[in-house]
Amino acid sequence: MKTLDPTYQILYSELAQRALDAQFSSDFPVDGRFVRMESGGRRYWYFDRAKDGGGKARRYVGPVDDDAINRRVENFKDIKADIRARRKIVSTLIREAYLPRPEALTGGVIEALAAAGFFRLRGVLIGTAAFQAYGALLGVRLPNAILQTGDADFAQFHSISTAVEDSMPPVLDVLRQVDATFREIPNLADQRYTTQYATRSGYRVEFLTPNTGSENYDGRPASMPALGGAAAQPLRFLDFLLHRPVRAVILHGAGVPVLLPAPERFAVHKLIVSTRRRAEGDETAKSRKDRQQAATLMTALFALRQGEAVADAYMEAWDRGPAWRAALRENLRALDTDLREHLRAGVHALGGDPAQYE
Repeated sequence: MKTLDPTYQILYSELAQRALDAQFSSDFPVDGRFVRMESGGRRYWYFDRAKDGGGKARRYVGPVDDDAINRRVENFKDIKADIRARRKIVSTLIREAYLPRPEALTGGVIEALAAAGFFRLRGVLIGTAAFQAYGALLGVRLPNAILQTGDADFAQFHSISTAVEDSMPPVLDVLRQVDATFREIPNLADQRYTTQYATRSGYRVEFLTPNTGSENYDGRPASMPALGGAAAQPLRFLDFLLHRPVRAVILHGAGVPVLLPAPERFAVHKLIVSTRRRAEGDETAKSRKDRQQAATLMTALFALRQGEAVADAYMEAWDRGPAWRAALRENLRALDTDLREHLRAGVHALGGDPAQYE
């Protein structure tokens, strides 16, 4: 797997910094102020701004212990957006570094949801649209064959959605700014709720949330107060994927700052869901793509000497119980010998017994 020239890696880092600065500036105008609030034993930043008719509007910003947010709180009056310069950087990374950009509709959807506050409210981009972003983030080129997608998946913890006391604008209105043919797809289990939206051409956007309770909840939509009227489909194993997401930037427009799953968690999670798809009779392109994406990310992380991070994520998933072990065990056999040996070495380096983790 080919690594990017350091020049392009530096350009990407600069783009990510500028894009986040620009979004932060647009989210929080200089005529407001930041305040700290405590909830559930943790402290959070909120942004207060005077309303036209009197009183004030309050928006959730993020946890006080997030260094990136704290730095911007301190300097937000000095932040300046430089859209033209960022567009030039995006163009350079696509044309000269051959980094992938999302298909236009996918990029537009991600950009619109970002502007509406989805990632500010701790939402996470998942699925193939997220996988596309890992090449630039890790400084490698990923195979084009597993970068294509015809949908976009977004996820948020239900606990976060209910705790932030803030919300996006109506999701359907946001999506129709990108494509006027977007419509709600009523959930089959409860048609009062919508977890999916589709265009006339069949492009789909779906919202998901972890199911950490009984499997009886897997098919039942969950109300998500922060998602502008959208509900979310509860899925098993998703809490593992969303734990401690990382910041990245999507190469669309002037660069769109997003939250992604940590790459090592994405890889291990793909091993698990690939098995689930086969168990549900979906041994098709999606299942094969899951396995390919898992192997590709693991190969990149091992080459970048981040094998211990992969091993740590794998061990955590293995220790979660029999269902997790069964899913991982089946897909371990599908990995090539080199990947299994790297994983074995990582487990050993962390003080684990490779035999215990098979």
